[in-house]
Amino acid sequence: MQRVLLLDTNYSAAPIYDYLVGKGYEVFVGGGNPNDFLARTVEKYLQFDYSDVARTLELVDSRQIGFVVPGCNDQSYLTCARINAERGLFGLDSLEATETINNKEKFRSFANSIGIPVPRVFSPQDTGAVWPIIVKPVDAYSGRGVSVLNESQADELSGAIRRAQEFSRTRACIIEAYVDGSLFSHSAFVSGGEIQRDFIVAEHGSANPFVVDTSWVDSGFSADLLRRVRQNVSSMARALGLVNGLIHTQFIAKDDSYWFVEVTRRCPGDLYAELIERTTGFAYVESYVKGFLGRDDIPFGEAAGANHVLRHTISVPEESIFRSVEFKVPVRVEKYVSLSLAGDTVKASPFGRVGLVFARAGSQEELISLARLAINRELYFLN
Repeated sequence: MQRVLLLDTNYSAAPIYDYLVGKGYEVFVGGGNPNDFLARTVEKYLQFDYSDVARTLELVDSRQIGFVVPGCNDQSYLTCARINAERGLFGLDSLEATETINNKEKFRSFANSIGIPVPRVFSPQDTGAVWPIIVKPVDAYSGRGVSVLNESQADELSGAIRRAQEFSRTRACIIEAYVDGSLFSHSAFVSGGEIQRDFIVAEHGSANPFVVDTSWVDSGFSADLLRRVRQNVSSMARALGLVNGLIHTQFIAKDDSYWFVEVTRRCPGDLYAELIERTTGFAYVESYVKGFLGRDDIPFGEAAGANHVLRHTISVPEESIFRSVEFKVPVRVEKYVSLSLAGDTVKASPFGRVGLVFARAGSQEELISLARLAINRELYFLN
């Protein structure tokens, strides 16, 4: 039986684990938090910090691991890329390409060099030219350490920089023009630098404006904007020499303009894959995993259906004690994942979550109505 090491213990990585086990692999799961879902529920959990590449390699050798699969966070993919640079793995980009993608400052410089639209970047001395500005870590995620400043808050810049640096693994931050618009993600599977299947998802934050907690597949997205986004993603894949597989981006769109703000090659978290699968029938997890197993028979074929599904992460804007969720309107809940128990103290988003809901609507109009209730925090009561 071939052995696989999955670098992620979070619940979001559970579908990856299930797929691997279902295909007959012996799966080890690695991560530093013994309280995570997979750490507590799988037999072959290895407790270690996989940002330590030497330790990860030691375990790969001692356990005779044949394949290493990144999970749903940037560090897992970065570690795989570093192992790939030393030993060679399936389905991984070069370390240079990985660092270009995962570092916001490097990515924006690269994007500007090939004509991909990104927000304008400033040095701390040049921020007076444009307001508002946004300060963020170059390598953090989920809105951690992010601040938006208006001109009247110019004297708070040094504090915002320190805050962003605290959440950065490299103690570095980026300052850029704050772009007002609607947030979307573009999840694309590429082969030979060309997109084979892709999806546009509308994304919103209700508890925290910098953390996505409400999303759905946007079937009415502008065909012209999608064409241009696809061209940019293909250009990116060719310029960086990316291997076949997933390229997941986030961008902000306003009118006929857009700006890329995030790029990653790992699987998105909070069961994003399941949103795509429930809505379209496309085998997202299988398509993501196969390349890391040395397989090129990725199922890029057409999706099977067009359902109307909302994904919503129940979270809170301020720390509070969780008691219950009481829906204000009838909701067809297809799946609920409890991430907190009654009596737990739930930290403010992005540091805590109550649960994850998948709800189905009967039409696109009903889906949008349901989404607006969630975005406006009118879908349910907490406590």
